[in-house]
Amino acid sequence: YRAEGIVPASPRDVWECIKPVAGGPRTKWDQNVKDFEVIEAISDTVSVCRTTTPSAFMKIISPREFVDVVLMKQYEDGTMLSAATNVEHPLCPPQANFVRGFNYPCGCFCISLPGEPDRTQLLSFFQTDLGGYLPQTVVDSFFPANIAGFYSNLTKAVKTLKA
Repeated sequence: YRAEGIVPASPRDVWECIKPVAGGPRTKWDQNVKDFEVIEAISDTVSVCRTTTPSAFMKIISPREFVDVVLMKQYEDGTMLSAATNVEHPLCPPQANFVRGFNYPCGCFCISLPGEPDRTQLLSFFQTDLGGYLPQTVVDSFFPANIAGFYSNLTKAVKTLKA
């Protein structure tokens, strides 16, 4: 999936809401992130993380967990990136009560808009295998509405951040 939208906030504010860090605001505003934890910090920009999600789609989709190696980077033009892909880690075996999902290489870019310091282009790419025994029709129905909800909830979160 590819998602793109303009968020009415500075790239720094958008990044504060979406950056993949333990204790960050994302677990508060993103309905698809129940918990986020750093399993191992490899450097100041690379870490192994576990993300859990609540049940979804009228509980048809059970809670999921994803373990990824995550890279965060800021480019000279101000663009901020988080990129991730699935990884196995000995400190994070599959947990009871969660279905282990699998993220293929994915990323999220916060891009400055020239001359518009209070607007950010947010570009996301992801391909996720939710794991378990979900019919493809359920998965295909779930993601588009989820993407729209993500952008809507992020827009509300950055307004709260600025208030």
